Amino acid sequence: MTANLTARPAGSTALAPLLEPVTFAGMSLSSRFAMAPMTRFRSPGGVPAPEVAAYYRRRAEHGVGLIVTEGVWVDHPSAGHEDTVPRMTAGAAEASWRRVVDGVHAVGGRIAAQLWHLGSLREPVDGLAAWTPSGVRESGRPASHAMTAADIDELLDAYAQAARVAARAGFDAIEIHAAHGYLLDEFLWPFTNRRTDAFGGSPARRAAFPAAVVRAVRAEFPASRPVIVRFSQFKERRFDARIAETPAELDQILTALVEAGASALHASQRRFWEPAFPDSELNLAGWAKQLTGLPTITVGSVGLTRDFLRPGGPESISGLVQRATAGEFDLVALGRILLGNPDWVTNAAEGRLDDIVEYRKSHEDTYY
Repeated sequence: MTANLTARPAGSTALAPLLEPVTFAGMSLSSRFAMAPMTRFRSPGGVPAPEVAAYYRRRAEHGVGLIVTEGVWVDHPSAGHEDTVPRMTAGAAEASWRRVVDGVHAVGGRIAAQLWHLGSLREPVDGLAAWTPSGVRESGRPASHAMTAADIDELLDAYAQAARVAARAGFDAIEIHAAHGYLLDEFLWPFTNRRTDAFGGSPARRAAFPAAVVRAVRAEFPASRPVIVRFSQFKERRFDARIAETPAELDQILTALVEAGASALHASQRRFWEPAFPDSELNLAGWAKQLTGLPTITVGSVGLTRDFLRPGGPESISGLVQRATAGEFDLVALGRILLGNPDWVTNAAEGRLDDIVEYRKSHEDTYY
């Protein structure tokens, strides 16, 4: 059974608003905490290993309301190159994902599959060049292949097939990865999208292919289950990058995604307390919610140290809860802190700060 977060000692008062059950995009969740996607390389041949089910179940039984899986490649040769990243394919991978989903459901959790395509970050280890919007590469990256109209149709079919597999595996939601400089984000980013057809130009036109992916996934995933889109300004190798310079430009992008069928938005930023645009304290999730009215998830350096849980400034639990209770966003995603602390939510809820291990880079090599 999921940990009981309703009986809390006085020391956890500051966290209380995030520990209550909530309905998010139609899903009933045990808390407002989500697990952010983090690649773990435990899926040889694209098939999640047996320990993957225990890994996700452990976080769900310790108070994480919504699990978002690590990025899962759609079934296309261009999607990625590593052999140990999971895929969303029929057969062995689907059966393994069913075991993961069943494990999370057994402890009262909900789980979303994140569908992923590397774009220009794919290495040409097998001779296949990375697929990108315009053949524009990051400095020092191998040459890439500018996608044709036929290529776009191929990938839309791959996303649709992945959505069908995810539905059969029992996932409660799908998250489409359109952030951090991967393929869909490369369409959104003017630096990598230099197209002159219907998929390039204005913010709305740059969003046309990601929106088409949302539409393809939405058509194959049960209407009662949400489709979430994760987006960002920054890239893995360009922290200063921006897909939108103003709220009006962001509105064009997000409107295209919403009209295509997005149910919720996961706004990734490096630090949740930083304003997304000048002249407003709203973070990126706050702007997404204000512009679209959809429920949103915030993320960015939440809980990495014990000091975060002590009342303080905007970067502390005080600032996070203040934003949440003001309605700026609906869920809070935890990332790296969950690698070494699968029970972070229950320990934080019960005020057991000494039982929390502060994040260290070495935690990325652990798996439990």
